[in-house]
Amino acid sequence: MMVAEPAEEFEVHRPVLRGLAYRMLGSLWDADDVVQDAYLRWSRVDRAEVRDVRGFLITVVSRLAIDQLRSARVTREAYVGPWLPEPVATDELGPLDTAELRDTIAFATVHLMERLTPPERAVFVLREAFQLPYEEIAAIVDASVVNCRQMYTRAGRHLAAGRDRFPLSDDEHAKLLTRFLQAAQGGDLGALTELLAEDVVAWSDGGGKVTAARRPVTGRKKVVAFLTGLLNRYELEGFEVLDINGAPALCITADGQRQIAAFSFRDGRIDNIYAVRNPDKLTRLDGPAR
Repeated sequence: MMVAEPAEEFEVHRPVLRGLAYRMLGSLWDADDVVQDAYLRWSRVDRAEVRDVRGFLITVVSRLAIDQLRSARVTREAYVGPWLPEPVATDELGPLDTAELRDTIAFATVHLMERLTPPERAVFVLREAFQLPYEEIAAIVDASVVNCRQMYTRAGRHLAAGRDRFPLSDDEHAKLLTRFLQAAQGGDLGALTELLAEDVVAWSDGGGKVTAARRPVTGRKKVVAFLTGLLNRYELEGFEVLDINGAPALCITADGQRQIAAFSFRDGRIDNIYAVRNPDKLTRLDGPAR
């Protein structure tokens, strides 16, 4: 019986590991670094002592991601303006064959997970997305089963307020984006206002590289004024709908600057607009908007 080479065996699990690391870190660049580090460790391990390859690799990636997240927090505290996750083409994020796997890569969910401590984030992702038993999670995060259950409950409470209990289908999502863009382009303030939740928040991530609002814009009236101000100031040169983080998002070019606008919804209205303008976070998305 032939034994697979370390690289071949690792590649079987790479998509899952990449998706896990992205959920933990919100950055595909960092996720790929963590997965590569995990591969180097795998290539040096005595594989005869590894009974469950997938479980072993998930443990290694999770622990590396926790360490990376702790150091990343210091960097993100010094970040210019709001820090938003890196938008990623859905097919880059590994298997999405359950509702939990898909929901935990949603842009809004990954953003909300920034509120969690690194261990809470690990527990939530491993339990919610990958359905690991608490006993396995406890060994990964070096905590008791009881503590892991408590962390999962706390994480769920933190995230519940920002997650729609009745998510839209991709078709409904895309139709609302089209209506939003048509209202914005046409200067139809009534239609635009109707699409927004009363407590809508507009986030802009320029990372200090391009012009962007340094603070979130909160409330329907302020967001409408903010959007109409942008449209009056910058020429909209092109747009397309892309499949980003498991849902439709707008890729917009205005005044020569490309950006991704992702949205979350509550009760059929937009409750968060996430504009990623930092060019460093857009380099992996193919081609210009048209």
